[in-house]
Amino acid sequence: MNEARDWCSIVKSAVMSGVCVGIAGFGYMATRDIVGSVLFAFALLTVVSYKLLLYTGTAGFIRKGEWAYLFVILLGNIAGCGLVALLARLSPMPIQENARSFLAARLALGPLHGGLLSIACGFIMTTAVTFARKGNNLPLLFGVPLFIVCGFPHCIADAFYYLAVPCSFWAEHFGSILLFYVSIVLGNFIGCNFYRLVMGANPE
Repeated sequence: MNEARDWCSIVKSAVMSGVCVGIAGFGYMATRDIVGSVLFAFALLTVVSYKLLLYTGTAGFIRKGEWAYLFVILLGNIAGCGLVALLARLSPMPIQENARSFLAARLALGPLHGGLLSIACGFIMTTAVTFARKGNNLPLLFGVPLFIVCGFPHCIADAFYYLAVPCSFWAEHFGSILLFYVSIVLGNFIGCNFYRLVMGANPE
């Protein structure tokens, strides 16, 4: 397979992964309760089962020199979330209103607090994926609701919420949204690599 085909496959896998997260985020915004947080596990179960590329499922296993690869996955994930966010604008459910209140609460944390909290989410995600690769999905089933109920930001899930809000909210808070998002992308990355930073070994 040539390099162009490789990148094409990476992009398609990343977009599909973002669609899975977007669908799960849609369900969570429709409920905003513990049921929605449990149902969100659909996203990671699907990503792992289909072996799709998710930023927070890849960052903890990334090797030196693969930064472009990880960045493309992030962009593809965001694009996939964007596709589902378009559906949110057609739904009779209050997805946009719930996403607006959710994002307002996120921004109230500030980028420093948001970034620090997102470290825990990254750690949960790498742990869940590590066990899932060994055929044990329990950490995944418990880990996803855990990071949601604890309010630990997940940069791909949050991408769906951000893209689902009314455009007027973006116009009012554009700079704050971008700064907060960059902070949680970095926080997730640190959390995803927390095990190997502390233990000096890959989680596998």
